Amino acid sequence: MSFFFQSNVENLSPQIMRHVTKELMTLQSDPPEGIKIIPNEEDITDIQAAIEGPAGTPYAGGMFRVKLVLSKGFPSEPPKGFFLTKIFHPNVAKNGEICVNTLKRDWKTEYGIKHILLTIKCLLIVPNPESALNEEAGKLLLEQYDDYSQRARLYTDIHAKPPRSSCEEECLDKNSDGPSAKKHAGDKKLAEKRKKEKKKTLKRL
Repeated sequence: MSFFFQSNVENLSPQIMRHVTKELMTLQSDPPEGIKIIPNEEDITDIQAAIEGPAGTPYAGGMFRVKLVLSKGFPSEPPKGFFLTKIFHPNVAKNGEICVNTLKRDWKTEYGIKHILLTIKCLLIVPNPESALNEEAGKLLLEQYDDYSQRARLYTDIHAKPPRSSCEEECLDKNSDGPSAKKHAGDKKLAEKRKKEKKKTLKRL
């Protein structure tokens, strides 16, 4: 999923810039549980974070990258929120835009970046089908929860699961000449096959 966002550095006052910078530094040193700030030192208005899929939800085990776009009217006007990671969710449009009351009619100037990110994380736990941007997901959530959950987990498995770590790859390489080499190779091929099958399933849905 590709996005193009224009920087708003020139549109924000120095006072707001300092406030945002300070909050982002605080969030980096003391992040909320399951949320990690991804800083962009060249553009402070490029606010990105990785949100861990909450346990007990179809998003568990996934890592979802989100972006906040500050408008020139910030903080009087709410920022816009986007999922950069593909996700099947009632309140997330196909272009990644997030629909949540906190970023709409319930916005308050005192809300900070932390409050917004926590709200988005809560949205993964408790979706709101009444303000659905993805009508199909909203309908499934209300009428066929098992089908909704299955589709959401499928998206999570394909798009939001972290890649295999270099350490795991090294362990596989070390065993490449050992007796378990065939087993590891088989596991890897099976995983790739399952991923391809999931992608085919998504195309049919």
